[in-house]
Amino acid sequence: MKPDVQRDLIPRDEVLQLIGVLNAMKNKARSAAQQWELLDENGHVPATPSYTALLQHATGAQDLSREVLRLTADFARSPRHTNRAGSSVLKHLSVAATMSSHAVPHFAETAEHALALLRSANPVDRGYLTNQMVLNHATGRAYLRNTSQSLRNTAVELGGHLDVQRFFAKLTRQEGPPAPPPPGPGGRHR
Repeated sequence: MKPDVQRDLIPRDEVLQLIGVLNAMKNKARSAAQQWELLDENGHVPATPSYTALLQHATGAQDLSREVLRLTADFARSPRHTNRAGSSVLKHLSVAATMSSHAVPHFAETAEHALALLRSANPVDRGYLTNQMVLNHATGRAYLRNTSQSLRNTAVELGGHLDVQRFFAKLTRQEGPPAPPPPGPGGRHR
């Protein structure tokens, strides 16, 4: 293998570890987007939405966002981000970091509107707050789905990097030292 190609490869163990971390984060974001619900089983906003439960959605989104941001920052600080594969990985991670960061304020605003809804008696205000809660919560969940997708794309990119490594390893084995000649008629080498 050429030295400049070797330099561009991220070590296999490092790639496998990163893929494991990415898959765990991806599953966490996807699960939150699926499980965190605002509407009841009939598709309506509860008359008294739980401020505490909705605030927990914001807290969970913030924890996930912090994990994604930390992973992105760690990768950006590593020398790995300067090669072609690393640059592509960093691009996907930065999208995931942005998406996860955008989810947090939408969940926080959902909780804020729920608290205001509990204190409001005006039907017009209640209708506005209810609509804003639905819109913000749905947007927060969409950002979590986009986060999950970006993390999946990062893992796929790294999987492709492993394929390149396997290809070069196979190529290197083929370019290895020549095999000894087959034995002569008496079982001896010539």
